[in-house]
Amino acid sequence: MFLEWGSILGLAGCGLWIFLKLPIETSQGFPQKIMYLHVPTFIATYLAFFVVFAFSIAYLWKRDLMFDQIAKVSAEVGLIFCALLLVTGAIWGRPTWGTYWVWDARLTTTLLLFLIFMGYFLLRMSVNDRDKEARLASVLGIIGCLDIPIIHKSVEWWRTLHQPSTLFKVESGKASPSISPELFTPLIASTIVMLLFYLYLLLLRYQTEIRREQLNQLLAETQV
Repeated sequence: MFLEWGSILGLAGCGLWIFLKLPIETSQGFPQKIMYLHVPTFIATYLAFFVVFAFSIAYLWKRDLMFDQIAKVSAEVGLIFCALLLVTGAIWGRPTWGTYWVWDARLTTTLLLFLIFMGYFLLRMSVNDRDKEARLASVLGIIGCLDIPIIHKSVEWWRTLHQPSTLFKVESGKASPSISPELFTPLIASTIVMLLFYLYLLLLRYQTEIRREQLNQLLAETQV
């Protein structure tokens, strides 16, 4: 209940704060406000696929289907966030770069992440044996998540149009905000709310997955 209402009210509150209270950024103007959706979505995508990575390893280690269920539902939510990330990035890129899409290193590696997890679900749908499905999906989930460090470091490893970290920069060994406090505070608030929204969707989808597994088990028992 807290996650549901906390995330919904938080998203609404952040939206009103960002669009009604925050000043227009001087260099990019009104389109800059999409940052408060794009960056939190980026972080939520990272978290979702890190959960896939961790629980896929846990499944291969313990062979407990609960771990696979959590990895599966987190991948579903992460895929939605990843799609939203690509869309908001394209919308932000149009006024900034003059085009919706460029084959920039970060954009390309993020698209690759999206395609890997599309394949992750195609793999699940193509395997009938539940244990085999979980094993193969776990391996692919782990491999797919290795793309995340590449995405994160792409702006440093290659020449890219994409800006460096929006949240923090490191100078003289110390991390400090990359933007002014007037922009940083609502961005942090939006990120916290987006992570709560991710947790709410994860829990909701996990409960549904448990019921689906129970129903499939009952159907299998009745057919014996």
